[in-house]
Order: sequence, then C-alpha cells, then structure tokens
Amino acid sequence: MLQIPATTNENRAPSAPPQKRPPQARTQGEYNDYNTAYATGGAPAMEKAANDFAAKYPASELRSYLYAKALHDYQNENNPGKMLAMAEKVLALDPDHTIALVLTATVLADSLSDTDLNRDQKIAQIKKNSTHALDTVDAAFVPPAGATAEKIDAYKSTLRSMAHSALGIMELKCGDNFAAEKDLQAASALNKTQPDPYIWYHLALAQDHQKKYADALASVRQALQYTSGNPDLDSLAKGEQERLIKLTGKPATPSKAPDKPDPHP
Repeated sequence: MLQIPATTNENRAPSAPPQKRPPQARTQGEYNDYNTAYATGGAPAMEKAANDFAAKYPASELRSYLYAKALHDYQNENNPGKMLAMAEKVLALDPDHTIALVLTATVLADSLSDTDLNRDQKIAQIKKNSTHALDTVDAAFVPPAGATAEKIDAYKSTLRSMAHSALGIMELKCGDNFAAEKDLQAASALNKTQPDPYIWYHLALAQDHQKKYADALASVRQALQYTSGNPDLDSLAKGEQERLIKLTGKPATPSKAPDKPDPHP
C-alpha cells in the first residue's frame, strides 16, 4: 500500500463549493488544545487525543484533522482495522476527505475475499469511495502552504492511483479482468514517481486471466523491479513470472540488444 503523508492544517479536503475556507478554531483555547492533541505520538494515543478533543469541543471544525492524523498513524503501524475505524470518523465529519476515501477503499479491496459475509457491501463501498475520490479530488484537495504546482500534481496523482488500484483489485477478485486491467493500467500510469509492485503484480494477473501472456510477463517483470522490500510479494511475483515464461517460451530475463559495432575501432 502506498503511504500517504500525515495531513496538516493545510491538507484538508473540503467539499463544494471548491474554495470553501479551511476549518478554524473558535477560541484560542480550542486552538491550543488542538495543537497539543495533534502533537501526540503513537496511533492509540493519537486516537485517544482525538476522542478527548471531540468530547471537549463537539462542534469543532478541527475534529476531522485529528482523526485523519490517527488514521495516518495507524497506517504507519499497519493496522487496517483501526484505519477503517478512523476513516469512518473522518468521513462522518468530512464526506469528501480524499485520503480517508482512498485508504478505506484500499483496505477493503485488499481484504476482500469470497468468504466475506458482507462481500456485496464491501464491493459497493469500494466502488462508492473510489469513484467519489476520483470525482472530487480536484475540488476537495487543499494543498499545504508553499507547495509547488509540481508537488500538488504529484500528490493528486498518487491519490488517483490509489483509487484506481482499489477498483482494479476489487474487479480482479470479482472476475472482471477487463475492467481490472483498465483500472490497474491507470493506477500504474498515475504512479510513475513511486512505482508500486502491488499494482504491477495484480495487473499481470488480470492480463494472465485474459491470456495476454506477453503483456502479463512484462507487467510482472515491472513488479519484480520493486519487490526487494516485500518478500511475500516477491515470492508471488516470481512464481507468476515462472508460469508466464513457460507459457510464452520467453527467457527469464529479456535479452539485451547487441552492442553496435564501433565505427572507429
């Protein structure tokens, strides 16, 4: 899963109208308590700080920031259950919060299985959150102060990539390989600066299932360029590569183009 930087006071994702002002504290005391809570370290402690602040200031416009910070901290601790819980609190306060939308869709897509009792509900939620994020990211994302246009575009591209990836993985697990290939190709194209082997691996599977073996082999080789830090994914990708090599008869590594003769020996 791609990592999303912690949100700050400038990273809010407001809804329409597009230029809606950022949330503000009503009193100096509220502002001071918010800053103290935001500085809390560790996901469980951050969640408690957010809950305590929300209890003390139940009408505060700043509550979503604190739950978004807890969401980010739980992402860093790889706790998907708590990520969903924090994202739910963020979205209850700010339904257009792009980061909460894409992280919810990502967690649900990654955990989707044939044995889920609430499978249809999860699929509907993935579609809803991913599509809403894609529809609203331009209007909903307020960049950090001082961010360059290049950084803003890169950040939005990452969020769009995550939304397409969640859709693609969900579609792959539902057997819609054509749609999965389309969304995963979009996800990879939007994520040039931080290539995600997880996207490339699942794109290879979608292509493999359609008997596009040469395309699948090219995709899984892309994945293997970035799997060194993920032994489990590396093993899966290598297994897929071996299967595709047998099906295509192509060598394990692409042949190198012959060196051109030196015109001036």
